[in-house]
Amino acid sequence: MTSRKKRRMTLIGLGMLALAGATAMVLTAFQENVTFFYSPSDLQNKDVPKGRNFRVGGLVAEGSVEKIGDGATVQFVVTDGGGTVPVRYRGLLPDLFREGQGIVAEGKLNGQGVFVANEVLAKHDENYMPPEVADALKRSGEWQKGQATADGAVQ
Repeated sequence: MTSRKKRRMTLIGLGMLALAGATAMVLTAFQENVTFFYSPSDLQNKDVPKGRNFRVGGLVAEGSVEKIGDGATVQFVVTDGGGTVPVRYRGLLPDLFREGQGIVAEGKLNGQGVFVANEVLAKHDENYMPPEVADALKRSGEWQKGQATADGAVQ
C-alpha cells in the first residue's frame, strides 16, 4: 500500500470512530431522558427497572384515596381493570383528581412495591383520556364506549 492509501484509510477509520462515538453519546443522552409508561398490569407482568423514573396510569380505584401522616401525603390505588398498584404522593393534587378519574403519575417503584410519585396528572375535562391510559384500558377490557382519547376522538 502506498502512503497515500494508508493516510486515506487512517482518515476514514478515524472518521468512522468519531461517528460511532457521537452516536453512542446521543443514544446515551436519549436513554437518560426517556420516560417509559406502564399500566398496572404491566407492572405485575413485566420486569420494571429499579430506581428509574417511569409513568404509570389508569383509573383511581374507588374508596382507595387516603391522607396519611402529615396530611400532605396521599396514598391511593391505580387500576386498569387487570392489575393495581398503590401510589404514594406528597404534594398538591390536581383540582380534578378524584376516585374513578383517569390519571398518569410519574415517579419510581420502591422496594415494597409502592409507586412513589413526584408528579400526578389528571384528565382535564369530562371527555379527555391520556392515550396511554386509554390503550391500557382497552387491553384490559375496561374501556367504556363514548370515552374520548387525547386527540378528541370518541370511540
